[in-house]
Amino acid sequence: MEKREGMSSLFDLSGRTALVTGSTRGLGRAMALSLAQAGARVVLNYANDEERGLACQQSFLKAGHESLLVGASVVEEEDVDRLVSTVESAFGGIDILVVNATPMQPRNPIESYDWAFHQQMIDYFLKSPFLLARRVLPHMKKQGWGRIINMGSEVLARGIGHFSPYVAAKGAQYGWTKSMATELASHGVTVNMISPGWIPVERHAGTSQSKIDSYQSAVPAGRMGVPEDLAGSVVFLASDSSSFVTGQNIHVNGGVTTA
Repeated sequence: MEKREGMSSLFDLSGRTALVTGSTRGLGRAMALSLAQAGARVVLNYANDEERGLACQQSFLKAGHESLLVGASVVEEEDVDRLVSTVESAFGGIDILVVNATPMQPRNPIESYDWAFHQQMIDYFLKSPFLLARRVLPHMKKQGWGRIINMGSEVLARGIGHFSPYVAAKGAQYGWTKSMATELASHGVTVNMISPGWIPVERHAGTSQSKIDSYQSAVPAGRMGVPEDLAGSVVFLASDSSSFVTGQNIHVNGGVTTA
């Protein structure tokens, strides 16, 4: 791809194709929209709710953003292969991969979890990044340019209790991120993580105001985050401006974690 000139071009994603998993609602949708607004072709992904997926894609198309919608489970190897093959047929390959899809994460005492729940966390936060990366890397390596962005969480840095399977799996994902960053740096492929704080989205509907107020009281910035707060980080890490940034974990939580 021809090198772009000027400061604004550092964040210009025109000509790039981005896949954001789990991107028809919540944080995934917000990040997909920010990538589209930066000029990328965006692949929207859902696992089960086709109606919501179609409505999401329609809103992107109506806003003038080139997009593709693919229903696929990112923890199933055959689905991942079909997802990436569909994108390759439409756009020629995936340049930017944002691993965002996630299951629910109920908070419980460690004794109440079974191994099946631990395995689900491992599948989403270790198996899925592996399956996706293995499938998109040949294209990224061939062109000497690629971006892999894993979605982490502040729970790892904070060691939040009653969240042990989720915290453990996110720890494994961060380790995978750092190792892959070292392995792929010479190929022009960066691998980083974004770790948001608690940003209420659709799945948090019904959360009591007292619980929100309790969390917000510990946020130095003095407010709850909103999905759009992730826009700058994801566009930066997806762009040419971050070519010398890899293996890093950016916390987006208003200062709740500072180290």
